Order: sequence, then structure tokens, then C-alpha cells
Amino acid sequence: MSDKKTTPTIKNRKASHDYHIEETYEAGLVLKGTEVKSLRAGKASFADTFAYIQSGEVYLRDMYIKPYEHGSYYNHNETRPRKLLLHKREIRELEKATEQKGYTIVPLKLYFKKGNAKVLIGVAKGKKQYDKRDSIKEKDVKRQIERNVKGNYKINM
Repeated sequence: MSDKKTTPTIKNRKASHDYHIEETYEAGLVLKGTEVKSLRAGKASFADTFAYIQSGEVYLRDMYIKPYEHGSYYNHNETRPRKLLLHKREIRELEKATEQKGYTIVPLKLYFKKGNAKVLIGVAKGKKQYDKRDSIKEKDVKRQIERNVKGNYKINM
């Protein structure tokens, strides 16, 4: 047995339901000390989070990171804008993509890689209501097929 702690991965489950993800980028995240401790404890949420480009830099807006329980008055603001670390080439690609109508930048996943906090962001286009229904239908069919493979259940279609 190893005593190595696994750091949590925080996912944006609604992103794949609400958007068609066209392209993904891995970005570093500028954080304060108490934010890192809260993230390692898994105390964060991507609800209503989005990324935007301002003066050649990419920021993550409205990401909630719970204040660290053992922090003092140095604790962070829960929903402050957080800077993402990307190469200039990647920022230019994101800028071009978001200039097109209907495209936005959404965070997909937050994780730690070699001790550094990373965010997987995606260039996404919003789904229409009928696209969402199709996605739900596909998911239900896959779930039913998996059940049939595991056991001998009847197909309900």
C-alpha cells in the first residue's frame, strides 16, 4: 500500500451537455496559497464559470473556490477573476475562435499535474434544445446497451 494522496479532479459536467466542444487547451492557473489548499481538498465548483480574453490575457470568471477552513484574514475572495497561463499562439487562436459567432471558452476540468494546478478549457459552441435531446437519447441508448451486455435484460425501445 502506498500513502500517496490523490488530488481530486474537478469536472464541469454541464459543459458537454450545453456545448459542442470544438478544441481543447491545457492552461496553468494563477492561484493564491489558500486557494491551492482548498483545491487539493476538492472544494471548488465550475457552476456558471466562463473564460474571457482581456488585453491579450485569458481570465477565468466566476469559478467558486471555497475559503480555506484554517486560513486567517489572508483568505482569498471566492469568485475573483483568475488568470490563465497560455502561450501567445494559443491566446491568438482562442481570440480568433471567440470572434466567430456563437463560440465561447468554457472550462472543462481542473486537475493537478506535477504539483501545478491546470485547467482544461475548450472552445465551444452552444447546443440548441434539440441537440440536447439527441445527446440525452444517445446516452440512454448507450446505458441500455451496457446493461444488456452485463446481464440478460430486455431492450426497452
